[in-house]
Amino acid sequence: MTSRHYTSPANHSTGISALDRSTRNSTPFRTFSWALLVLLSTALPGCVRRRMTIRTTPPGATIYVDDQLIGTSPVSTDFTYYGVRTIKLMKDRFRTETLQHRFSPPWYQIPPIDFISENIWPGKLRDEHVLDYQLVPQPNVTNDQLRERAEALRSSARSGHVSPMVPTGSSTSVADPSPVNAIPQATVSLPQTRPRFR
Repeated sequence: MTSRHYTSPANHSTGISALDRSTRNSTPFRTFSWALLVLLSTALPGCVRRRMTIRTTPPGATIYVDDQLIGTSPVSTDFTYYGVRTIKLMKDRFRTETLQHRFSPPWYQIPPIDFISENIWPGKLRDEHVLDYQLVPQPNVTNDQLRERAEALRSSARSGHVSPMVPTGSSTSVADPSPVNAIPQATVSLPQTRPRFR
């Protein structure tokens, strides 16, 4: 003879209420977990640091990027936008160079992935660009070349072919100078008054 176990209605209701209670308790926990995750994702936003480093050979050149003085090479600076930048290199006894350089974005900076790397990704990403330039020396002027230039200037001055101080297209005219010994004559007019006698 098999024995059958019957669950009383009281035990059945107790089991349902325990299951219902555990379900109710897990729902606030899930809500709190999602809220905490969203809060952490906004509190620790992703960040992409874009940086360029310019090096020259020899070092010590003055660096301009988009007509803004950056410093003396080797020099590093942060930038925000990608694209073409104008880089100017200046150094004594070297040729001044003005160059165009295109900064291309990496894959994680291409839309729509850049939204994740800028706002959601918890770590920091670095995009480093290193630019190396070789400066070209200016040609030295020899003493013979300087002497030839001086002789050419002297001969043009003797022949009267000296460039004028006033540009030829200007409307400035020079008046004829008056003789040195000439005394300027001044005309003075006095008010005429009659003497009064008492």
